[in-house]
Amino acid sequence: MNKEIKELNEKAEKYSEKIKMVQSEISKIIVGQKDIIEKLLMALISNGHVLIEGVPGLAKTLIIKTLSECLDCDFVRLQFTPDLLPADIIGTKIYDHKNMSFKTVKGPIFTNFILADEINRAPPKVQSALLEAMQEKQVSIQGETLKLNKPFMVLATQNPIESEGTYKLPEAQVDRFMFKILIDYPTKDDEIEIIERFTEGEKHTVSKLLSSKQVLEVQKFNQKIYADKKVKEYVAEIIDATRHPKEYGLDIDEYIEYGASPRASLWMILASKAHAMMNGRGYVKPEDIKAVAHDVLRHRILLTYEAEAEQKTSDEMITKILEKIKVP
Repeated sequence: MNKEIKELNEKAEKYSEKIKMVQSEISKIIVGQKDIIEKLLMALISNGHVLIEGVPGLAKTLIIKTLSECLDCDFVRLQFTPDLLPADIIGTKIYDHKNMSFKTVKGPIFTNFILADEINRAPPKVQSALLEAMQEKQVSIQGETLKLNKPFMVLATQNPIESEGTYKLPEAQVDRFMFKILIDYPTKDDEIEIIERFTEGEKHTVSKLLSSKQVLEVQKFNQKIYADKKVKEYVAEIIDATRHPKEYGLDIDEYIEYGASPRASLWMILASKAHAMMNGRGYVKPEDIKAVAHDVLRHRILLTYEAEAEQKTSDEMITKILEKIKVP
């Protein structure tokens, strides 16, 4: 092992300990959902945004709120509704009669953590208000461009079972989410613990373990984690296989309308670096790629009508691709 990798490993172990402390702190409030908490922390480390899909009552909001409380960062919850306006999110300019001039009134988006609750309930015009913020980390209010606070993270939730009064998210917006995480019901044992924890009058609180400055420090280090050229080629092949499955001997061409965009390969590398760091390593292994592939790709592979008719899922396509592509 060369000196550079050794130094990266030492730093990764140091940051890994801090992240594990945050995980442990979140577990004081949240029962189970270890995988979801891990993925949220990975997205935070990678400076990405997350779309969480799950039925109501699975503590989606509570997980995100608890995470922000552990990090000494500002948090705001936006309930997306059909009558919401873009100005309700990014802000607007109002006329000040006293000074006879317009002044900018900043919206709730000027916060570190934005919880966009039931994002698919708002019309496309409102959803598009998030596009610039998510990609450029800035917003434009009537010609004036304003930078957002750092760190900045959008965590959106959507309900997959209720379609009445909802709008399909634009593909351009969905692509800006680093992860799409599926949250499932707790196990029976976890359910019993939830009942005991939240029905006996005890109040559980968490401590602030990382400052916003430390979060930015971790994000900066994440980019320095080493990814070998072979690992990058492996990622490129996985992404290319979503676009041209026949070239890789995959018989899933009829099920995929559009493959993943180049953003997928960028996020897959950054997410795998975060996975490596959380495991105390300063370098990426193929196992890190496999660990994040489904969450990075499931919302970026558009399926055909045939796939929907046969009830095929993008997760099935990803699994087949990972089985076929040769691991370096």
